[in-house]
Amino acid sequence: MSVKKIFLDSNRKFEIIDITSKINNEIDIEKGIVNIFSKHSTSAILVNENENGLLNDLEVFLNDLFQKHSWKHDLIDNNAESHLKSFILSSSETVPVSNGQLDLGTWQSLFFVELDGPRKNRCVTLTFISD
Repeated sequence: MSVKKIFLDSNRKFEIIDITSKINNEIDIEKGIVNIFSKHSTSAILVNENENGLLNDLEVFLNDLFQKHSWKHDLIDNNAESHLKSFILSSSETVPVSNGQLDLGTWQSLFFVELDGPRKNRCVTLTFISD
């Protein structure tokens, strides 16, 4: 087993960042699995298609789910909506590795989803387990 970290900067409150190539560049096993884990409770890790319309639709969909409300957590740091969005998404994904690369489907990519940006040095941990 090996562990690596990648660091990301976001530029907007909501931003979807394709991290597929960053992860592929860090893979140090030929075959196995990698767990991709965001160490932040206002972000997510997702697998899906990297198509602009779909990525825009995700933002609209999440915003529609979380209409303005008097969230109790907003009394602390005014980002309850970001935390709630993270609750329904996922903080991690586990993906197979084959031939030293992510073994994704034809249209699949891995994304870091920023829900409370802009932020600097967002940390994503990669845990590799080889066969």
